[in-house]
Formats: sequence, structure tokens, C-alpha cells
Amino acid sequence: MSKQVRAVVISGNGTNCEREVANACRLAGAEVVDIVHVAELLSGRARLDDYHFLNLAGGFLDGDDLGSAKAGANRLSHATVKGSNETLSDQLQRFIADGKLVMGVCNGFQLMTKMGLLPALGGDYRSQSATLTFNDGGRFEDRWCYLKVDQQSPCVFTRGMEGIYLPIRHGEGKFVVESDRLLLELEAKHLTVVKYSDAEYEAPVMEYPLNPNGSVASIAGVCDESGRLFGLMPHPEAYLHRTHHPRWTREPDLPEEGMGLWLYNNAISYVRENLL
Repeated sequence: MSKQVRAVVISGNGTNCEREVANACRLAGAEVVDIVHVAELLSGRARLDDYHFLNLAGGFLDGDDLGSAKAGANRLSHATVKGSNETLSDQLQRFIADGKLVMGVCNGFQLMTKMGLLPALGGDYRSQSATLTFNDGGRFEDRWCYLKVDQQSPCVFTRGMEGIYLPIRHGEGKFVVESDRLLLELEAKHLTVVKYSDAEYEAPVMEYPLNPNGSVASIAGVCDESGRLFGLMPHPEAYLHRTHHPRWTREPDLPEEGMGLWLYNNAISYVRENLL
């Protein structure tokens, strides 16, 4: 494979944030950034094997008609690549086994949980054990949230961070798990990477609107045990520059680089250090 960092952003069937995610990868230093329609993967014209960093962008896959990203999860899990005997899921499993990075944002996070890619305890990337369901408030939420980062997490993307401020925009962002036992294990292994918090990033909160959807244990994002697969409901690609901040005209001391770019910087640095 090329010595250049190669990132891919999957589009199609209802994604709407692929250009912003691609821009984030470029700003972070990826030399090759391709937006690839899922039909190109299914036809065999593009392959995940050619990339280091897979991005599953936000949007409304298949209109969320079967629940957020459920139809998309079925497609990626079972659809066969033309001219081969493998499914896209087979390519994904190989991508993960090769030590590469995957990040799903909003609808991409919903997709990862429903495919079983997260939280994937014990390295089981095919069995669903969590989901994202309707917000407690029963309506779509569009607001900015404070997120406390677990600094003991193995997550590649959040290294060096204590807290981040990012926007959410979703109707099905409430993270729930299949059992209390699973939740305890996720917490013990520090896989609940980011949680909705107070403005000082001191403590997770359950109160609305700081926790906009009622997620169990205030969870806004989780990773797998390797730290290389990460999903979160807030949108890092929506805060790449100071002018993206909702109060940028009133807070002149904001740094030029938006907090969301930190996640992509960490991802590209990891690829350079470990995969090239």
C-alpha cells in the first residue's frame, strides 16, 4: 500500500455529511481522501482494502424507515460484492483485523452499533449488543453539547483530551445496552469514551438539555477494546474552525482550530505511526 495516508468516506442512501468529513480528513493531513458511494463498493469498483481510515458519516440512511441505520446495517452485513463470494461485511472484518481505524458519526454510529461493530466486547464484531433509539423528549434535537472525555480510555481518537464541545442533531440518539452487566463491563474497561457533561467537563449529567436524549449513563460515544473503532452522536466534522462555533463573534479568543479537528488529527497521526 502507498506510504500516503488514505481515508475513505462512505456516501449514498441518505448520508449528508460526507463532504464535511472528507474536509476534516484533508485538514488533518490525509494525502488521499475519497468519497465513495456504497454502490461502488458493492460493484467491486472500490475496495476498503485500499484505505487506512474508514469514515461512516452522518445523515439519514434509507430515511431511517426501519429505525436509524437499520436498513443500512442489513445492507452492509449481507450484500455480496459483485463478482466475488464476499460481502461488504467480510471486507469490514478484514479491515478491522488489519489494525485500521473506523469512526462513525451520528448515523454512522447508529450503523456501527446495529452491525455489531460497537461495542464489540471480546472482539465480536458481528453481534449487536447495544442500540441508539428515540430521544427521551420525543423530538429531533439540534444543539451544542459539552462532552467529558474518559482519559483512561484506549480510544485512539480522543488521546490527550479532557473535554470537547460539539453539536448534535438527531432524533434517535439515546444510547442503550442489552443488560446492566454489559454497561458495567463497558465502564470498567473505559469504553464509554465521551459523556454528556456540565460546561466545566467535570461530571456527566442526565438532566436535559445538557444530556439531550436521555442516554444511559450519559453516554455520547463508545469505542471497542482496541480503541481503533469509535462511534459518537455529536458531530466533530461540524467544528473544524473557530467560525463554526455558535458564539465565535462573541468569543474573540477562540483558537483557529476547532475542537472537532482534534479527533481527525489523532486518527491521521495514528495511521502515520502504526500503519505506514
